[in-house]
Amino acid sequence: MAGATKKREVRRSLRQSAWITLDGGFAVRPCVVQDISTAGAKITMDDQSVSSDRLRLAFARDARTGRNCQVVWRRGKSLGVKFVR
Repeated sequence: MAGATKKREVRRSLRQSAWITLDGGFAVRPCVVQDISTAGAKITMDDQSVSSDRLRLAFARDARTGRNCQVVWRRGKSLGVKFVR
């Protein structure tokens, strides 16, 4: 099955504080971006009550900055997101 394995994007270790914005900018939660690639990121956060599958990830608390994301997996305090338009 040549070509069946999906090549993962190169991830860069980051461990940088960031913000997740939910509900159109009304709910903001602190998080840490563990690693990031051009396609997505691995995030950890203490607040495990975030259940939204769509969120905005920003390195400033300003909700007008950042990237729209879709959650693709969750494991405890960690979640993986892919960047979407």
